[in-house]
This record gives sequence, C-alpha cells and structure tokens, in this order.
Amino acid sequence: MGGIQGWHLVIIVILALLLFGAPKLPGLARSVGQSLRIFKSEVRQMKDDEKAPAAGEETVEGKIVDPDRRENNA
Repeated sequence: MGGIQGWHLVIIVILALLLFGAPKLPGLARSVGQSLRIFKSEVRQMKDDEKAPAAGEETVEGKIVDPDRRENNA
C-alpha cells in the first residue's frame, strides 16, 4: 500500500500516450526539462542574493567635519 508500484507507472505512461499522442511526448518532456532548469537557476540566484549584503547595509567610513571649520575655509 506504500508508494507507486510498477503497474502504476505503466498505467500512467499509457494514459500519457492516449492524451498527448506519441509525437508530442518528446516536445513535452523537453519543455518540462527546460522549465525545471530555469526554476533551478532562479532558486540558485535567489540563494546567492540572500548571501550577498544589500547596498544599504554596507558599512561606510567617514570623518566628522566641524561645521564652523568648514565655513572658515570657504
């Protein structure tokens, strides 16, 4: 009663052949494979984006300028 058995797969393949026809199955498999590759690359890109610090979160070093001193030099 567990998972999918061999005869289940045979029925699924026969139903796929009846629904889509033999000539359309390679194109269908190709498009599904391409969609999975795109999905995997997008997930990988999202993970890389999470690891990289955002532009607003970077530490910036600066010096404090005395406003009186700046006016005297101008």
